Amino acid sequence: MPILEWIGKSKVINHHQDVPFRVLERKYSFDENGQHDEDNGSENMIIRGDNLEALKALLPRYEGRVKCIYIDPPYNTGNEGWVYNDNVNDPKIKKWLGKVVGKEGEDLTRHDKWLCMMYPRLKLLQKLLAEDGVIFVSIDDIEVTYLRLIMDEIFGKTNFIAQLIWKSRQNKDNRNITNVSIDHEYVLCYGMKLRGCKRKEEQYKNPDNDPRGPWTSANMVGLATEDARPNLHYDLIDPNTGINYGKPAKGWRYDKNTMTRLIKEGRIIWPDTPTGRPRKKQYLADLAGSYTGYSSIIGEDFYTRTGSNEQLQIWGDVRFDFPKNSGLLQELIEQACDKNDIILDSFAGSGTTAHAVLNMNKADGGHRKFILVEMMDYADSITAERVKRVIRGYGEGKNAVEGTGGNFSFYDLGEPLLVGDCLNEAVAPEKIREYIWFMETKQPYAPPSGGNPYYLGQHNSTGYYFYYEPQRVTVLDYTFLATITEKTSGTIIYADRCSIAEDKLAQMGIVFKKIPRDISRL
Repeated sequence: MPILEWIGKSKVINHHQDVPFRVLERKYSFDENGQHDEDNGSENMIIRGDNLEALKALLPRYEGRVKCIYIDPPYNTGNEGWVYNDNVNDPKIKKWLGKVVGKEGEDLTRHDKWLCMMYPRLKLLQKLLAEDGVIFVSIDDIEVTYLRLIMDEIFGKTNFIAQLIWKSRQNKDNRNITNVSIDHEYVLCYGMKLRGCKRKEEQYKNPDNDPRGPWTSANMVGLATEDARPNLHYDLIDPNTGINYGKPAKGWRYDKNTMTRLIKEGRIIWPDTPTGRPRKKQYLADLAGSYTGYSSIIGEDFYTRTGSNEQLQIWGDVRFDFPKNSGLLQELIEQACDKNDIILDSFAGSGTTAHAVLNMNKADGGHRKFILVEMMDYADSITAERVKRVIRGYGEGKNAVEGTGGNFSFYDLGEPLLVGDCLNEAVAPEKIREYIWFMETKQPYAPPSGGNPYYLGQHNSTGYYFYYEPQRVTVLDYTFLATITEKTSGTIIYADRCSIAEDKLAQMGIVFKKIPRDISRL
């Protein structure tokens, strides 16, 4: 498989492993009662911070659980004036590039910088994506060839589904110096498969009370010349009337043997005159499923203009150039998700993805969850504010849009879990417990009920304990063992020290792990 190389790749290819793990700090929640400090338990999240660190912070709870990822990264057009700096020259990104890539960064082209920025983020997104999940990435002509190659490398060439074409412009642009109006963008799609389009079953009727059930008439004219497929070119005669319908220029779709069987089964609809074309009864019961193919040309009537109009309704002005419409996102999410799935957007912008999810839940009573990540300062003032307005309703008079209902919690990136080789005492013990549990089991953490505050839970017949106190040294000794009442086949205990000999621990089926030495890094 071809591999794309660029300046700085060697420094970022495994950089996702070096990203510090930061805990997420909830700042406020929002629901039908408005904004408040109390935790409403919402599974919808808006996270303010660098998406590289935010994606790392999501791993303990969401690795392998996100059913649909949609991202709309900067297209790298060189437009310095765009609200989302498209030349990858935002001070935060420049600082990160200088730190990670080092002196090589002085020679980076615009494309090198963009690839360095995208690669580790895509690596973490791949970890979050469910085995049967789908990722959609919006992009244009400038970076699509580079993006396709690194997506092949990270998500697997065999998992490429399609390079969808979105007709983004409604009217031609006559200002282009090439005299070509670029009226489309792309959405790269990787995963298992898409759902397809719901079949229009209302066209199936049963006017003749056929015992085989509802049917529709299907074309039987072929697609091949007589030279190419001579067995499909023959006269077709109604055995009851003797009318000869001849043979079309491109023949029939079925050979004589198949056609004879269809006639015997009464599946042919015969016209009254020789100039008509016989058609086949296509029964609803014979169809393989309720869905048909999904067109690679997407987003009919969802131009950037409709996205701008949506912003006008919400804000009274347009705050993002070339915006996606929530209808386009609904169409993509529908192809990947069921009603209870998780949707992630780590380049959240104005929050269109959350808008789409809330609309879908309102329409069908679903419980889809959204996770948005936005690094820019407007994460609260624009991204979260749009979601609030969608939940409550927006617009006035005849343009008023009813609220969808729903809720979310807003988070900032908090303290790093580890400072050097030590646990950060500023991090709440519960956050550390969640991390330890995930690193041991790769499962989301659900605090167990019971009296032992150090018991994490049981997984695969092994009990896990995290004996940790920020202000004192903990020791695994016989006194601590006497507090363990949970019955498990094996036991793993984290503590600062251990006063029991290894052979004694082995006899009891206990493994001691030293804090912080034996805490694995994510």
